[in-house]
Amino acid sequence: MANPFSKAWKYLMALFSSKVDEYADPKVQIQQAIEEAQRQHQALTQQAAQVIGNQRQLEMRLNRQLADIEKLQVNVRQALTLADQAVASGDAAKATEYNNAAEAFAAQLVTAEQSVEDLKGLHDQALQAAGQAKKAVEQNAMVLQQKIAERTKLLSQLEQAKMQEQVSASLRSMSEIAAPGSTPSLDEVRDKIERRYANAMGAAELAQNSVQGRMMEVQQASVQMAGHSRLEQIRASMRGEQLPAGSAQAPATPTPQTPATPAANPTPENPLSQ
Repeated sequence: MANPFSKAWKYLMALFSSKVDEYADPKVQIQQAIEEAQRQHQALTQQAAQVIGNQRQLEMRLNRQLADIEKLQVNVRQALTLADQAVASGDAAKATEYNNAAEAFAAQLVTAEQSVEDLKGLHDQALQAAGQAKKAVEQNAMVLQQKIAERTKLLSQLEQAKMQEQVSASLRSMSEIAAPGSTPSLDEVRDKIERRYANAMGAAELAQNSVQGRMMEVQQASVQMAGHSRLEQIRASMRGEQLPAGSAQAPATPTPQTPATPAANPTPENPLSQ
């Protein structure tokens, strides 16, 4: 049975990691990914350098061993030549010594040749490993360059995403017209204006239905009638006529016995003198 504390700890760590990834800055994450790729490339380059260095070291050892073989071959030949000369001169002791020296050089030569064969095998393997390491470094360098180019692309897309988010937020705020802080929104202002207008309309309706409202209507009607009567008087004076003093009274009818005598030289009423 799994330890519940261990399960809870793993769950909390996974939750924390997911929250960190959720709220992390993509720009920082991109830079971290590039830095990690660069560290991997540097480590691979160092490993390849060690492989190539090992191949170079084996190559130098092989060259030294080949040089030693050449020297041993020369020594063997020289010892055999001296031994032959000693035999020709009748000096058997020296001939034996030279032959023994030639055998010793030959034994060293065999050992050196065997070592060279071993070094050649190691050198061939190291040479192949060095070639693979070089190829791996070149391929990883190309991958790193692609990641760097991808970083530039991602950063550009990130900036475009931020700009698009700002534009979307601006459009959304414009559609809502909700100003930040204590500034009222357009809906609040419209509600306030409509409320004041409705209150004013209600007050006007109450005023019209009240007694004072009726009195004002009567007064307005009287003023309109007086204005109409005055307008008729002005029109009559402009036509050379004269209206009765009161617009509400009919003109007096003259009797047949005494015809009405018009006033001498009647003075037209100046409408502007009123």
